[in-house]
Amino acid sequence: MRFRKLKQNKTKRQNEESLKPTIKYAKTIDRIKAFITDMFMIYIPILYIITYLVMGGKEEFQSSNIAPFVGVLLYGTIYSFFLYKTGQTPGKKAYKIKVVDAKTYENISFIQAFLRFISFLFSTTILLGLIVIFYRKDKKSLHDILANTVVISVE
Repeated sequence: MRFRKLKQNKTKRQNEESLKPTIKYAKTIDRIKAFITDMFMIYIPILYIITYLVMGGKEEFQSSNIAPFVGVLLYGTIYSFFLYKTGQTPGKKAYKIKVVDAKTYENISFIQAFLRFISFLFSTTILLGLIVIFYRKDKKSLHDILANTVVISVE
C-alpha cells in the first residue's frame, strides 16, 4: 500500500474518533446521594403503604416473611421502569446523572434495568461489588459490569 493511502486511512480514523461523544462518568458521591434520595422518594412510601395500609401495622409486617420481599420486588420494578423509560430515577435526575448502555450510550431495556437491580442486591450483599468503583477509570461497579451499563453525568 502506498504511503499516501496509509496516511489517508490514519486521518480518516482520527476523524472518526473525534466524532465519538465525550463521556463524563458520574461522580461516586453523586451516585450515593441519588441512591439515598431514591430510597426516601420510592422505597420508604412503598414500605409505609405495605406496613400500614395493607398489613395493618408494624407487628404484622415484622412477623410476615413475604411483605419485605414484596416491598423490594415492587421497588425493583418501579426503579427498573424509571431506568427503562428515561434512564433516570428521581434521585438520579436531581443529581444530573443517567444510566445508559455501555456500548451505545442509549437508554437500557427493562430486562437490563431489572438485571442491574438484582445485581445491585448481590453487590451490596457481598460489599465487594461496591468497592470495585474506586479501582476503575470508568467508575463501574459490579452491577454495572454485569448489566453492561454505565452511569454518566448529564449536563
